[in-house]
Amino acid sequence: MKKTTVTKAIIPAAGLGTRVLPATKAQPKEMLVIVDKPSLQYIVEELVESGIKDIVIVTGRNKNSIEDHFDYSFELENTLVRDGKTELLEKVNYLSEMANIFYVRQNKPLGLGHAILKAKPFIGDEPFIVALGDDIMYNTETPVSKQLIETYNKYGASVIGVQEVLEEDVSKYGVIKPVNKLDERTVSISDFVEKPLKEEAPSNLACLGRYLLDGKIFKYLEETKPGKGGEIQLTDGILKMMQDGEKVLAYNFQGKRYDIGNKIGLLKANIEFGLRNEETKNELMDYLEKELKISK
Repeated sequence: MKKTTVTKAIIPAAGLGTRVLPATKAQPKEMLVIVDKPSLQYIVEELVESGIKDIVIVTGRNKNSIEDHFDYSFELENTLVRDGKTELLEKVNYLSEMANIFYVRQNKPLGLGHAILKAKPFIGDEPFIVALGDDIMYNTETPVSKQLIETYNKYGASVIGVQEVLEEDVSKYGVIKPVNKLDERTVSISDFVEKPLKEEAPSNLACLGRYLLDGKIFKYLEETKPGKGGEIQLTDGILKMMQDGEKVLAYNFQGKRYDIGNKIGLLKANIEFGLRNEETKNELMDYLEKELKISK
């Protein structure tokens, strides 16, 4: 199989963040801070480390701070230069140079499929990564998006990133129906069910925020009729593509996923990334040990 270079990605970031209100009343959930960076930056860094050059972020109302974060800030940079804070200056400059980042607005909340359709002029017919703005993936060796790219290059088919979840949690996710095992981590799929009942779930392999899709998906999303709530769902478009004979695979990716769209996921991410951060790990560990000792 001739390798195809995957260099484009979409980050849907137009959601309202209702699960973490009131924090998201006046700021995007993607800009909620994990230690010292907004959560969205972790996702962009994963994509860049995976070889992605061009990223389109699909935004909505009240999301201007996302654009400001990845833009140049003359006043800030000038102040850092004046004060000789070169290390901070490098971190700030890195944000505006790490990738080509473009923005398109989803003017109506019509679902994930609709958000992805808004990026069609940018993507064209090329394969691309979809990285959901709720999900931070941690893997120090091979970023999750890179794992999907390697799987796409190996098999030449669209890939859904999955992991096993507890049986009692399957109703929270889209769950795949595996057919043939292609290798230790890759299976072909015949169906997947959105938020099935525990007893009706076809497996416990859940779709967790990363996709690598062929550009053909846009045709099927355009043909997908709105479902519940008037939304166009990505899962419906993928199913239509599969029914038309296009192969779709599932890859059980290696890495830890943090759902920062809910409060406990946000707390876990802050604690665990704080314990990995050289500036904060020792003080945080001392604090946690002290608090745990007191609580006992």
